[in-house]
Amino acid sequence: MLDTGRPHRRLNPLTGEWVQVSPHRTQRPWQGASGSTRPEQPPHYDPNCYLCPGNERAGGARNPNYTGTYVFTNDFSALLPDTKPGEEDEQGLLVAENERGICKVICFSPRHDLTIPLMQREEIVAVLETWADQYRELGELEFIRHVQIFENRGQMMGASNPHPHCQIWANETVPVLPAKKQQHQHAYHRQHGRPLLLDYLALELGRRERIVYENEHFVVLVPYWAVWPFETMILPREHRPRLTDLRARELSALAEAMRVLTIKYDNLFETAFPYSMGIHQAPTDGKEHAEWQLQLIYLPPLLRSATVPKFMVGYELMAMPQRDITAEIAAERLRVQAEEHYLLTDEGIDG
Repeated sequence: MLDTGRPHRRLNPLTGEWVQVSPHRTQRPWQGASGSTRPEQPPHYDPNCYLCPGNERAGGARNPNYTGTYVFTNDFSALLPDTKPGEEDEQGLLVAENERGICKVICFSPRHDLTIPLMQREEIVAVLETWADQYRELGELEFIRHVQIFENRGQMMGASNPHPHCQIWANETVPVLPAKKQQHQHAYHRQHGRPLLLDYLALELGRRERIVYENEHFVVLVPYWAVWPFETMILPREHRPRLTDLRARELSALAEAMRVLTIKYDNLFETAFPYSMGIHQAPTDGKEHAEWQLQLIYLPPLLRSATVPKFMVGYELMAMPQRDITAEIAAERLRVQAEEHYLLTDEGIDG
């Protein structure tokens, strides 16, 4: 019988990687400061922001006066569609190959101050519909095999502009982490005839130790194998390999799950909670991919307060990831947070 109060390690079946858990290091998880650092509310419009409507971007192009979501090709793209084929292989030791791709930016709203937790559900649905459209359009290109949607929120996560936005990198090949998940999900499906994450979700719903929030179509949980202190995953209850497989009512339910989760994040330390969010879904190689299950992953760095992050250093960089607070404690801390944003419960913000 596993003693979860003692040092142990947990396996991530999606990647085959382990995380070291050392709960005895933090008998009480909230040692030290736990106060908030409430940032000054940004304006609705910032004339110096290169993502606000009508403003000139860093690359020289000018944004239209957009009124909803706004998509444009990244002015400083990491991948380029016109890259020519080429490779190098020196005895299997110096190996490289050229990679084509497309990078885009999506502004969630014309509002400079309107982040996901402060948006209405219908506004988040519009973002989800844009993501689905981009996944479909980019995935239909002959040379695109994977579409990665991700959001970096906050300076701590390297966000270069505070205007709420996300990015899409569409690759000619499947990147390393999605490729690992592809391999392990495929192997599980071949053995059991069901998607790995559907069976995993059934276990979580039975135990109810790591559930943060749930509605009719989606469940928010702290994964059993979570690495970051308040890492979470949003999973559909039904088999849905892609965003484009979601029906209208499911998009609405996903929007609500995203809204509630990010509100709970902000409420935890009464701050604009930083995170990197990514969507993993089936590759765009024309295959069915019955093994895949749509998953939204949130990786926030904060540990004990708005100013105390978890650093991946030393043992984590040289051996394997390690965490002190268990996934169960993290889930409980998030679960008990209110579903109304702290800014709306006291001084409020402008609508």
